[in-house]
Amino acid sequence: MSTSDRVVRVAIDAMGGDFGPEPIIEGCIQAMDERRFVPILVGDKEAILSYIPQYYLENVQIVEADDVIDMHDQATNALKRKESTIYKAVELVRNGEADAVVSAGHSGATMTLATLRIGRLPHISKPALATLMPNTGSNKTLVLDVGAVVDCKAQNLYEFGAMGEAYAQEVMGISHPRVGLLSNGEEDTKGNDLTKEAFHMLKRIPGFKGNVEGRDIFNASVDVVVTDGFTGNVLLKTGEGVASTILTLMKQQIRKSLPAKIGALLMKKKVFDKLKKQIDYAEYGGAPLLGIDGCAIVSHGSSNAKAIKNAIFQAINYTRSDVNKKIEEILLRNEEQKSSSE
Repeated sequence: MSTSDRVVRVAIDAMGGDFGPEPIIEGCIQAMDERRFVPILVGDKEAILSYIPQYYLENVQIVEADDVIDMHDQATNALKRKESTIYKAVELVRNGEADAVVSAGHSGATMTLATLRIGRLPHISKPALATLMPNTGSNKTLVLDVGAVVDCKAQNLYEFGAMGEAYAQEVMGISHPRVGLLSNGEEDTKGNDLTKEAFHMLKRIPGFKGNVEGRDIFNASVDVVVTDGFTGNVLLKTGEGVASTILTLMKQQIRKSLPAKIGALLMKKKVFDKLKKQIDYAEYGGAPLLGIDGCAIVSHGSSNAKAIKNAIFQAINYTRSDVNKKIEEILLRNEEQKSSSE
């Protein structure tokens, strides 16, 4: 059976989100209505069963776990809390009982456990959290890292570029993705010591187009943008804030004018609904942790059912792709080319 045909088993942290198990289980049920997969819900069995309609019970597996890592807990303690929902969900992947893990719980704990318990790919020194951001083109822009590695080395950024290229090809379906390095100017000489060193290493990646500025994330001039986790996380949260502010300002201005109200009603389906869909994180579901020897999708703590559903779809698509194999191929090929040219 090919990877594209087999039924994917997804371990889901049922208790980790801000709003408890209800939206997580509702999202799982919505996903079951649309795609064929095996959900393995990890958490308080009694609480989980209270939200699952009888019709779905025979298609769901439940793994009991009574400990939940709170958002305020230290991520470094996750390794010690072996009865926690996220620890047990990650262990299912480590032991081959699940193909992917999805969690809207403590993101630091999820990334720590996925990295240390599932393990990294052979040629990856640090994993990267990747997210899709809206642009003016037909695709989205993949940005990495957005929070996994705050203090990066040039080698990390080079690996992020390879991982981003592989993900864009295998999951996003872009045959020749354009990769850019986030900097304070497009010129080759721009940037700090980190980006200047990474720039020369990223030249080994076929799709590397050079430095890009923040605006290039949104104008569709590149498909993948590479940055360190500190900058990427600030960028992500700034983008979310700007999008929310723009929608609020538009609503405020529309309320002040009758012609604007009429125009807004006429444009609602064609413009406003599409705009809202473009910037709604629930449409993407979560961020894949690239570079681990498996699949982990990190969802927003305040994820609703739609976001969980789409996170599960991401996990299925990732598992059925050859993205991890592609990452290794790119890095090995680049190293061989580097060695032959020296």
